[in-house]
Amino acid sequence: MKTITCYLDFVSPYAWLAFAQLPEQLAGLSYRVQYRPVLLGALLNAHANPGPAGIAPKRDWTYRHVRWLGQYLGCGLEMPAAHPFDPLPLLRLALECSADGSINRFTADAVLRHVWHGGADALAPERLAQLRQQLQAQLRSDAAQAKVLLRSNTEAAQQRGVFGVPTFEVDGQLFWGLDSLPMLRAYLVGDSPAPSPASVAQAAPG
Repeated sequence: MKTITCYLDFVSPYAWLAFAQLPEQLAGLSYRVQYRPVLLGALLNAHANPGPAGIAPKRDWTYRHVRWLGQYLGCGLEMPAAHPFDPLPLLRLALECSADGSINRFTADAVLRHVWHGGADALAPERLAQLRQQLQAQLRSDAAQAKVLLRSNTEAAQQRGVFGVPTFEVDGQLFWGLDSLPMLRAYLVGDSPAPSPASVAQAAPG
């Protein structure tokens, strides 16, 4: 059984779309997933990448695209009342449900739906209180420990070459984005071995 590490930040609509599609895309395979919240902004800053929200035409396209994808894929997606937003409260709350930096699928699903269903303000205090109540039985750490876990997750992800979310890692190979899910499946079944970055560089014309 392969272990897949999924790096995600709840501010990303593609994180929700890929999360929702993962079971269908990997149906029939033996695997386990550990979900690791990371701070997308820190990963982008490390590569001087403004992200889609930092480029006005790209931001407009992204919002249009993800709404269409949510309908097309059947998982739904409504833009929250304000976007982008500071994801730290959600990331830290999710990691209060963890002892080691990984969260379970129930927790990830609850937080992602909180953001991407309903079109409400993801950071409204009353909604955050409701989400905390929903996750009450999952709580494992306190707020201080959650901050430590988030920092550790983000630094570890950066060291492993993660530059955006969602990113899936298996056997040291990285698969970035919703559209990488078929490639991830192919790798898991052995139909399409994913080349390492070094081998790709060696094969590139120069």
